[in-house]
Amino acid sequence: MNTLSTVASAVQALTQTPFETYICEACGYVYDEALGDPDGGLPPGTRFADIPDDWACPLCGVTKADFTAYAAPSMEALRARAPASAAVAKRGGPAGVVIVGAGRAGWQTAEALRALDADLPISLVTACAGDVYDKPLLSVAMARHLDLETLVKESGAAAAARLGVRLLPHTQATRICSDTRTLRTTRGNLRYDRLVLAHGARAALPASLPPELCWRVNHLAAYQKLRTALGDAPRDLLIVGAGLIGSELANDLALGGHRITLLDTQPEPLARWQSEQAGTQLLDAWKDLSIRFVGGVQVAQVEELGGRYRVTTADGQRFAADQVIAAAGLATPSRLAESAGLAWDQGIAVDAATLGTSVEGIHALGDCITVNGQASRYIEPIARQARAIAAAICGAAPAPYEPRAATVRVKTTSHPMTLH
Repeated sequence: MNTLSTVASAVQALTQTPFETYICEACGYVYDEALGDPDGGLPPGTRFADIPDDWACPLCGVTKADFTAYAAPSMEALRARAPASAAVAKRGGPAGVVIVGAGRAGWQTAEALRALDADLPISLVTACAGDVYDKPLLSVAMARHLDLETLVKESGAAAAARLGVRLLPHTQATRICSDTRTLRTTRGNLRYDRLVLAHGARAALPASLPPELCWRVNHLAAYQKLRTALGDAPRDLLIVGAGLIGSELANDLALGGHRITLLDTQPEPLARWQSEQAGTQLLDAWKDLSIRFVGGVQVAQVEELGGRYRVTTADGQRFAADQVIAAAGLATPSRLAESAGLAWDQGIAVDAATLGTSVEGIHALGDCITVNGQASRYIEPIARQARAIAAAICGAAPAPYEPRAATVRVKTTSHPMTLH
């Protein structure tokens, strides 16, 4: 066989070999060989074996050595892995565990529980459809030319069937009655033995930004609606807030062909990382993009005029836009916590090791919690938090959660950065 035939055979064999996935043991990010990691220098189709050893996880910054082969576990596999001795601490019947929220925190908790107890009743209540997706992709979808339908990795119904979970989609949790261990929802009351709050945080909205006049993009459904509203034509978009989310959105929407005005009270984007000169680097990278950054301003008023919007700042500047997006930070909804009398400290206060709240039988994790008053609204801690809660609920060997300083991968594809 000549050299050309040998190469052709090798290429054919490579293209016929199914692509595989690998999971980051630190944060739960799944590397798909078919998709690669373009922001990290890995084009689609890059095999895991060909990744350099110093490549960093896009979400938490660990290296290739912290990844293992991964396939979403089936119920059969979870039953085989679950210890026969595992048993949930129950009170008054088989109510089991109720989880509020179907983001990464909710689903990872369900999976961690199921890995320890294959028969534990688990119900998951969510205001959305419960579809499984990687939230960080919302910040790079346009740059990667991702269609909206490709953002969903697994439907909520399919994930629930795979894990043996009762899913209540499009259902609002309205009140916790901790004395009777009952969760009130818009679809009736649910009893629980243990309750896990994983409902996340929502985009903060300054008083000067009326909710009916601006977008808040903190989950898939809102992002899909925004993309639909933008259509295919270039638009004038104004983003309020140049932190991590605002800067990533500005970068991605500009690469999608839109004209961006980015406002912030600070003199530079990513002001939290001023010591690392993140803002200076980003502004330099944006010189060839249609992004206008205006710092040191406070929004005073937003008005709708003839199908467009006029944004006025406190110092009298005016900006016109087709759409306004709020990206001024996150805030934890307090209604459920208040109804249960949970201790509050800038969020739901939890014990660092077990993620238990101040009320027995209720745990919380993810964006809605604080440990010693500090929130950590990043992806990396969630898998470790879910394992800690599952161990506490199922009576398994303790898996204490330990807060760590976050490594942040800024997904501004014009100039990706890793910050601390």
